[in-house]
Amino acid sequence: MRCCEYEEYGEGMRAVGTSAGRGAPASGPAWRGEGPFVAVCTLLFALGAAGTAYWCGSMGSGMPMPGGWAMSMAWMRMPGQGWPAAAAMFLGMWLLMMLAMMLPACIQMLLGYRQALRQSGTRRLAAPSLLAGGGYFAVQTAFGALAYPPGALLGSLAMGSETFARWIPALTGTVLILAGLVQMTGWKLSQLERCRSEAPCAIGAADGQNAWMHGVCLGLCCLRCTANLMLVQLVAGVMDLRLMALLTLAISAERLAPAPRAVARLVGAVIVAAGIALLSRS
Repeated sequence: MRCCEYEEYGEGMRAVGTSAGRGAPASGPAWRGEGPFVAVCTLLFALGAAGTAYWCGSMGSGMPMPGGWAMSMAWMRMPGQGWPAAAAMFLGMWLLMMLAMMLPACIQMLLGYRQALRQSGTRRLAAPSLLAGGGYFAVQTAFGALAYPPGALLGSLAMGSETFARWIPALTGTVLILAGLVQMTGWKLSQLERCRSEAPCAIGAADGQNAWMHGVCLGLCCLRCTANLMLVQLVAGVMDLRLMALLTLAISAERLAPAPRAVARLVGAVIVAAGIALLSRS
């Protein structure tokens, strides 16, 4: 599977966004006639945001722990709940979060895909768009599934050991510093450039075939670009709505703003500063 190619796209995908220039958000044709699709995406974003807000509110602010921090209820089992049910609940919450956090950034990719299909002569866009979106969010959900076991394990260790619990703020600060430094590396900036390109993936671009794999490719491109920011959400407050809003703004800005490198570095500097501040209080 070729992912994030810059050459050999096929005529349809190469044409997407040429009026905006490489790396700039497409305008004009990519949005023309896409009112219903944008409306559906807006509805999904609203449902994700509302569902996340309700879930976070119903779960409370967390359990106070030794060391002056609060452990999110996302890492705990409810009374009488088994681990499979707890993991399923976490993944449901995570998917709602991803709808709210990633749709503002990924809608440009999906619009570009639909434009490429339209230019290739495909008339029925609903099914391939649905499959591509499903593949994209399947990748984001898989990341949550991989993150849950170590998060739940660390939560169990913190609840069973006061000494370990007191180390959590220092560990969190260290992770924040590392995530912020990654944000400023050349590797991160190159991944961001790929995500902002006119055609980050060639799979299924020309005729609607392999739409699911095209969405998976888009999801992997996004995940490589934002994994460090998702890690910040996981360690600093997986159910913290304020943090979620800030990270959503950061992801959207570095994907859509005209100066992505400056945005990425600024976000990285803020995260590093937050990590240093947390370490100084540990």
